[in-house]
Amino acid sequence: MTDMPTWEEFMTPTLYVLSDGITRHWREFQPLVAERTKLNDAQKTEVLPSGNQLKYQNRIGWAVSFLTNVGALERPQRAHYRITDAGKQLLKLFPNGVTEHDIKVLGEDPTSPISIYQSTSARKNITEAQSDIESTAMTPIEQVQDGIERINADVAGNLLERLQGKEPVFFEHAVVQLLLAMGYGGTTGKGNATQLSNDGGIDGVIDQDVLGLNRVYIQAKRYADSNTVGRPDLQAFVGALSGKADSGVFITTSRFSDGAIQYAKNVPTRIILIDGARLTELMIRYGVGVQVSETYKVVETDEDFFA
Repeated sequence: MTDMPTWEEFMTPTLYVLSDGITRHWREFQPLVAERTKLNDAQKTEVLPSGNQLKYQNRIGWAVSFLTNVGALERPQRAHYRITDAGKQLLKLFPNGVTEHDIKVLGEDPTSPISIYQSTSARKNITEAQSDIESTAMTPIEQVQDGIERINADVAGNLLERLQGKEPVFFEHAVVQLLLAMGYGGTTGKGNATQLSNDGGIDGVIDQDVLGLNRVYIQAKRYADSNTVGRPDLQAFVGALSGKADSGVFITTSRFSDGAIQYAKNVPTRIILIDGARLTELMIRYGVGVQVSETYKVVETDEDFFA
């Protein structure tokens, strides 16, 4: 993680960049704001948890949106912004940085050109106030994504606990379902959890085609967190693959020892290792063993509608 400025800390630099009164496109002044705040290379490349937007761009976007809502900036045309007289006054009053609270206080003053963005709420208790202070570091989108990450972390822990409490055959079927959900097996392939005789520990097979010419072999170890998968387990799996395939997937609810990881890297047979953390991440991503409990829509203004 980098020490990224909060969205509030991007407001004053944005006003400085636009203080010359020139109307600029979002893509034009955004790098100028990043330059003024002296963002380093790591900060310029840091993305949101979703991975679909650069974090500094998201935070500048929220700063611009807020400043526009309170009348410090105006948008004469789509994606183009320029400073207003209210914005210039704001910059004069707070040349070293301004907060949402500062602007809201100005908005309550009838003599101020700053508009009321949101009326001041009733006084909160100390715990709530502290929570507000901590949340201002993140934009609303970041807060939503952070909340989702925390929920997923809780669900991941529950998934591991549930898998570890089931019979081994249940776990074997579960990992086959996961790989099928990930796209292994193709559109016409199939997969089964099976205990082959004299197989040395193959727990599942996925046919990548109807005739079964290409197969994915699976080893599944339902271990407690304290029980580590070691090198001997992988050696047994590689032996079971001999004469059948040159690759396989080894999945466990626990973790792999350093020796096992090193062995998988060096052995000619390609072995993909999936530990408990990676397993639950994939289950959540591909909807195996989980269901959607709530759906929220995040909307933005349709600029084409107002064009």
